[in-house]
Amino acid sequence: MEMRSPDPSANSSEQRSIADLVKDLSQQSSDLARKEVELAKVEMELKAKRLGVGAGAFGTAALVGLFALGALTATLILALDLALSAWLAALIVTALYGAIAGAAALIGKRKVDEGTPPVPERAIDTTKEDVEHLKQSAKEARS
Repeated sequence: MEMRSPDPSANSSEQRSIADLVKDLSQQSSDLARKEVELAKVEMELKAKRLGVGAGAFGTAALVGLFALGALTATLILALDLALSAWLAALIVTALYGAIAGAAALIGKRKVDEGTPPVPERAIDTTKEDVEHLKQSAKEARS
């Protein structure tokens, strides 16, 4: 069996290849970081919109709740006046306003729950996965 001596040009070619790989890794890491930041921005915008909708629904619930209190007041006044049909109508309006306030409050709670906590969870998770992948790739390259 004949032993061949290492070819110096092959060694130079291999080092250039490693340099190219390192350059590519650096470029891909930069691109990945930019994409992760972009994902975080999009996720934060979505959560902010959800929080805004939830806050608006809570505002609506408060306003309609105020109307319900006004209608309840009218109901009590009319009931004291013993005008059965008038207070019954006012009571129906009160119940309607109360139902609207309850529905708006439930919608607001659901939207606020969807928007919290206001951190880009998906971006954080994918960044962790990317770091693990890079670590694994670096280990494999050293082997």
